[in-house]
Amino acid sequence: MSTPMRTASFKLTEQLDDALTELARRRGASRSAVVREALAAFAVDRTRTVTAAVDAISAPLDGGPRDLSTNPRHMARFGK
Repeated sequence: MSTPMRTASFKLTEQLDDALTELARRRGASRSAVVREALAAFAVDRTRTVTAAVDAISAPLDGGPRDLSTNPRHMARFGK
């Protein structure tokens, strides 16, 4: 028997909405399941911010180098 669910409504920026859709697609889960997972993770670790929780689940979507602004190799031709 499944757990009864309540409906919640909230607003997202276009970027967060796109990230949520892409993350759900990659995980093979519903958008609701991804949001529930993020909220559950946030509720367990009260020291993290909502942004940190979202970053933790959306990190696989980044695709770029993590040291983009600090590694001189990435900044070599900046402004030219």
